[in-house]
Amino acid sequence: MMMLWLGLGGCVLLWLAHHLYGYWQARKEYAVLVEQQTERRVIVEETDEYGVIRVVENNGYRYLEFGDRFEQSCVLYDNPLYLKYDYTRAMLLASLCHEHPETALFLGLGAGSLTEVCLATLPLDDVEVLELREPLPRIAMQHMAMSDDPRLTIRIGDALHLIDSAETADLIYLDMYTDSGPSAGHLAWGFLTKCQNKLNLGGWLIINQWATLDGSPLGAALLRGLFYRHYWEIPVKEGNVILLVPSSFEQYPDLDLLREQAQRISEQLGYDISYLIEAIRPASG
Repeated sequence: MMMLWLGLGGCVLLWLAHHLYGYWQARKEYAVLVEQQTERRVIVEETDEYGVIRVVENNGYRYLEFGDRFEQSCVLYDNPLYLKYDYTRAMLLASLCHEHPETALFLGLGAGSLTEVCLATLPLDDVEVLELREPLPRIAMQHMAMSDDPRLTIRIGDALHLIDSAETADLIYLDMYTDSGPSAGHLAWGFLTKCQNKLNLGGWLIINQWATLDGSPLGAALLRGLFYRHYWEIPVKEGNVILLVPSSFEQYPDLDLLREQAQRISEQLGYDISYLIEAIRPASG
C-alpha cells in the first residue's frame, strides 16, 4: 500500500512539475511579447525655443511628445484616419453638430490627426491652422502621416495674438497644449470670447478641456459665466471634457442629425463614434 501511495505521489509530482514548467514557459513568452510591444523607438527628436519635440513609435502607433514624455497626439501610422482616443473622437462628433461646414479653424495642430480626419470626412473647402511651434507642421507631415492638403493653410505663431487676423469659420477647434498642460487661452475670458466671435452663424466652437476631480471641465465657473451656461459637454475616459459652444442662443445639438451623421462617418472610417452621443450633457454646475 505504501509503495502504491509513493507511486501515485510521484505521478502527481511529475504532473505538477510538467504543468508548472508549461506555466512558467507561457509567462516567459508573454513577458517577451509584452517587452516587444512596449519597446519605444524614437523616430525623430528636435528642440525649438519651447523645448523638446519627439516622435516615438510603439506597436504600430506613433506618439507626439513634448518635453519629458508628455504625450500630445497619437497616430496609427498605417491608417492615419483611425482615432485611437475618445477625446479626438468626441471632437469629431461635435463637428457633426453643423450640418454642412465649409470652413474650419484649428487652434493648435498637434500631430494633425484630427485635422486629417476632418478634411477626409467633412465637406470643408478651407481650413486654417494656427500653430505655435514652427517645426510641428513639417514633423507631422514627415513622420505622423499628415497630408499636405491644398485646402490647408498653416500660420506659425501664438494663437492668442493671431486670432484677431484669423478668418471666421463654421467650426473652431481649441486644443492648445504644452508639456505642462493647457495653454492660458483655455481659461482666458478675452481669448475665448474672440474665439466664439469668430464663428459664422450656425457655427460651433469645440474645446478640448481638462477635467477636474469631480468630472467638470477645468474653469467650469468661468465657462458658465462666459457662455451663460449655453453649451454642452462630452466627458471622455482620458480625463478630458469636450465642450460644444454654439455661435448663438438659438442653437442646440440636434441628436437626430448627430446619429445620422455619425452613421455616415462610421461607414467611411470603419469604426463607430456614435456611442459618445449618449454621453452628451448640459453645462456642468
